[in-house]
Amino acid sequence: MYIMKKFLVVWLLVVMLGSATANTVLSNTNLSNSEWRLSIKKPGNPAVAHVLGTSPSGVLTSDRDLPVSIRRQIQETSSGMQISIEITAKETVYYNFEEQLTLPAIQHEDCQFLMPGFWYRRNLRSPEEAPSYATSHSWQVREDRLSTPLTGIYSDKTGDYFTVMRLDEFKHESLTTHSAGEVILSGKTDIGSTGFRNSGGNTSLVFGFPYQEAPHTYIRKLTLVPAVQAFEKLEKGEVRQLTWEVRKGKAANYSAFVSDVWNYAYDSLKPAIYTNAMRVEQAKETLSNFFRESYVDKFDLKYFSGVHMRTDDCESTEATEVGFIGRVLLNAFNALEYGEEIGDTALVHKANSIFNSYLQHGFAANGFFHEYVDYGKDSVTQEYSIRRQSEGLFAVLNYLKYEKMKGRTHVTWENRVKILFCNFAKLQKQDGSFPRKFDQHFQVTDASGGSTPSGVLPLTMGYAYFHNKSYLESAKRAGKYLENELIAKADYFSSTLDANCEDKEASLYASTAMHYLAMVTKGKERQHYVDLCQQAAYFCLSWYYLWDVPFAQGQMLGDVGFKTRGWGNVSVENNHVDVFIFEFATILDWLSEECHEPRFSAFSSVIKSSMLQLMPIPDNMFDIGKVGYYPEVVQHTNWDYGKNGKGFYNDIFAPGWTVASLWQMLSPDRVEKYFNAAD
Repeated sequence: MYIMKKFLVVWLLVVMLGSATANTVLSNTNLSNSEWRLSIKKPGNPAVAHVLGTSPSGVLTSDRDLPVSIRRQIQETSSGMQISIEITAKETVYYNFEEQLTLPAIQHEDCQFLMPGFWYRRNLRSPEEAPSYATSHSWQVREDRLSTPLTGIYSDKTGDYFTVMRLDEFKHESLTTHSAGEVILSGKTDIGSTGFRNSGGNTSLVFGFPYQEAPHTYIRKLTLVPAVQAFEKLEKGEVRQLTWEVRKGKAANYSAFVSDVWNYAYDSLKPAIYTNAMRVEQAKETLSNFFRESYVDKFDLKYFSGVHMRTDDCESTEATEVGFIGRVLLNAFNALEYGEEIGDTALVHKANSIFNSYLQHGFAANGFFHEYVDYGKDSVTQEYSIRRQSEGLFAVLNYLKYEKMKGRTHVTWENRVKILFCNFAKLQKQDGSFPRKFDQHFQVTDASGGSTPSGVLPLTMGYAYFHNKSYLESAKRAGKYLENELIAKADYFSSTLDANCEDKEASLYASTAMHYLAMVTKGKERQHYVDLCQQAAYFCLSWYYLWDVPFAQGQMLGDVGFKTRGWGNVSVENNHVDVFIFEFATILDWLSEECHEPRFSAFSSVIKSSMLQLMPIPDNMFDIGKVGYYPEVVQHTNWDYGKNGKGFYNDIFAPGWTVASLWQMLSPDRVEKYFNAAD
């Protein structure tokens, strides 16, 4: 602590270019490196921007009379330095304030960036139609896009990093009539902006209030519109106080930077368990209504209808999907296990009917699952994915292990599984990766290796079930690819099938893959997988919200008291939160013990409590048409999937995967039971 404080004092002195006293350092830090801009808008007229200077007392000044007075104070903290801004209105005013802190001796071209849950490295996996370094080298965004209201800049050249994090309470949000241009807020908001800027070759942290987004604002999937700048109204005598903390550190690489920032943010924000959490038994009972009401038996494939449904009526559709957003086989296993546990023979019958129908009609001649079948369009997908094939295989192996433990064997299913593993062997490339997509003739249509971790799960499970060492060797080769190409490079990409970008699921699957490899190895090799699991887990954690986004009155999610903490953003392209968790909470609990890191288990408890809060139950349906049909596209920021926007869902959703994800979270002993149970 003493060394850190001494370093900070030295740094503050340097950026003051020789300021002589400690008091001067605390009150005038970074005057030579900061720039301030105050924009004043008169309704019906373009805003006027004022560049501000400073005085020895910390008052920000202008060469013109301003309708506000602004005081800036600096205070050293245990983590860095705290910047406090106090804006007092001399008359009724509409304003926007921004500070740009240019970092000493940090070249922009040497840097990677972090805005948790939204921006990783340079977002170069993302298309130019989404926020990306390919579109601009400078970005600032509204804070509610981010899982932590923070921007970090890491220098690859020196290992130095800087972060700025907002420390104020977030309680209020207001509606606006436009998403671009200059907008006057309809009421109070607590949402500011944060980002980074290329300042003539040097790099800068940019932060301000209320929010603005530049050079574009991202309103819909692959839809950038012009910049937005919001203006808050202050009445005469009204005061707005704002607080940010700037922190400096050093990290060996970008991965170490991400993990250090997450630990710091977690310790600073201290997310609490959601106090009104639903009990596990009640949650499963409620979710099981999805199995009861979504069952479709009029086609050769029997299924729980869980894709492309309307939120308002939840009527079953004529489509079924093995993995990804459908997860029909995993839900069949969930229904079977639960039905037998509570003695519900009707539920057991539905589950067995689904497995039997897929055994008879669910495979193509080449041995792959029919991944997506739409009876309404009389179509079966002709393009396959390693992810959906893996998720189907994962579900069947869980089913077979469960059945074997009950004394029931299924030789025909086992043979189907072996054929699938043979197909996996044909697809695996020399570097250990699996192609993301391919056709019925094994011709690769998408060579990206980002979905490779999904294949590790069934391969390790297959080794444990069949004792076939070739499956384990294949899993280890895939694990080596993950280590070299995803984890070592801090590049987690293209796991989700409906986007080409950095995404949460890639890091979650990578962490899960290493967990599964640790389950089937020993000694130093096992420890190696534990270490890799932890490294990937930090990236996955960085997607999960450590704070509660505010909503405006009239936005349903705010009106019902929804809290975002514990929910994860999805990807750079799909800027909404969801309940994609599956085994990850269990992995965090496991890592907490393995790595002696109590933060992991503490945040796992936040996740497990918070993710159940939108459960549709009688009299509390959260705008969902049927009990237990858990919502999917939860739109928490100024972005929508096509309908409704912040505070609501998209009108179409896929409860198949949400039910499966939460059920897996609610069954924390599954993985250990699978690998440790005697055959």
